[in-house]
Amino acid sequence: MKLLFDENLSPKLSRLVADLFPGSMHVRECGLLGRPDDEIWDYARANSFTLVSKDSDFQQRSLLYGHPPKLVWLRLGNCTRPQLRRLITARERDIHALEADPFESVLVLS
Repeated sequence: MKLLFDENLSPKLSRLVADLFPGSMHVRECGLLGRPDDEIWDYARANSFTLVSKDSDFQQRSLLYGHPPKLVWLRLGNCTRPQLRRLITARERDIHALEADPFESVLVLS
């Protein structure tokens, strides 16, 4: 399972969680920085990524279109990279369970 981190998150996160989610990337690494949400959504779907974002627009898109891609929606205020890494690490099983569940589209982490 690989994660695609949205531009509102640190580009370093993909490397910080590579041991848990190999192949993860940041939109910057994919040439998608500043691109519209629909392009990021389509890229994630076409390349089998699970999106990770703080952006509620992706949650709305998920409700409208379903999955793929699936979404890990971070409902947090300002926080540091280490805090985000700890959260993702602590919820690793839940994130993998999201990927395996054929009915769920969004996992909310707060």
